[in-house]
Amino acid sequence: MTLNTCQTVSNMKYYIVLLLIFGFLGCDSKSGLEKEIDMIPVDVTIKRFDKVFGASGPSDLPRLKQEYPIFFPEQYPDSIWVSRLQDTLQQQLHQEVEKKFPEETVMEEELMHLFQHIKFYFPQFKTPIVYTTTSDVDYKNKVIVANDLLIISLDTYLGETHPFYEGIQQYLVKNFRASQIIPDVANEYARQLVSHPRQRSLLAQMIYYGKLLYLKDLWLPDVPDNEKIGYTNEEFTWVGDNEVEMWRYFVENELLYSTDAKLPPRFINPAPFSKFYLEIDNESPGMTGRYLGWQIVRSYMENNPTTVQQLLIQDAEELFTNSKYKPKK
Repeated sequence: MTLNTCQTVSNMKYYIVLLLIFGFLGCDSKSGLEKEIDMIPVDVTIKRFDKVFGASGPSDLPRLKQEYPIFFPEQYPDSIWVSRLQDTLQQQLHQEVEKKFPEETVMEEELMHLFQHIKFYFPQFKTPIVYTTTSDVDYKNKVIVANDLLIISLDTYLGETHPFYEGIQQYLVKNFRASQIIPDVANEYARQLVSHPRQRSLLAQMIYYGKLLYLKDLWLPDVPDNEKIGYTNEEFTWVGDNEVEMWRYFVENELLYSTDAKLPPRFINPAPFSKFYLEIDNESPGMTGRYLGWQIVRSYMENNPTTVQQLLIQDAEELFTNSKYKPKK
């Protein structure tokens, strides 16, 4: 073996040792904050009402009503539930949900991490009783938070290509996927904490949704940003690449303080695209106003010594003024 060969072997061993060291460090890469959050005791058990109901018959109805009273309002006669239990379409719906979500271990773990983060920032938070159900694809109520209950409609998360979703617009269906369950749950809990703006300005709407998304930043550190806002990767890339142009449009057209009722449908509400009335419209995703509000809130938190609790009650205009927001070029 030559000297050069010996040196090469020695160098290789050196780099292998370095790789191993960095590998071990990577395995313990969680910040001290995340380690502290991981220590918060939270117990999550999902009650699969969807499974139980799907496997039941009319003779099981008295037992179901006793065990799951929240799903059987008294104003509805038993005949409605008997009909649903015998409905072949309902049976198919339950089969598809069970095929997509055969077990709940992963979801329980993801919910546990979410609840730990919420409790860290808001110690008064109480872990809810979690139920999963089906809802005839009621996508306007995919997740329901009420008092100490959390209800998740699993038939709205079967995947965007599922035939049950035929006829529903693509800008909605793109988020009917399992990876959106936890961001949707986080959003509902954020809505419990952030007051809807009293002002009617576009800026107030932007900041409101920016606060919701910022809470997701805190609560879902491992979730990609596009999932937090409900964008595809391509849509999120587009808003990032066009942030300067979008912001210039808002400023130059004096939209921020406008109370025009036509602005939220153009830039805030879920939609196939945002309406700048320019050639870029067909390339843009909806909710670009929410995205910009998110960046303003992020900038505010980076540039001001404040707490999350103080952020939530901060006036939109004052927040914007102190944010020192500058769109990324």
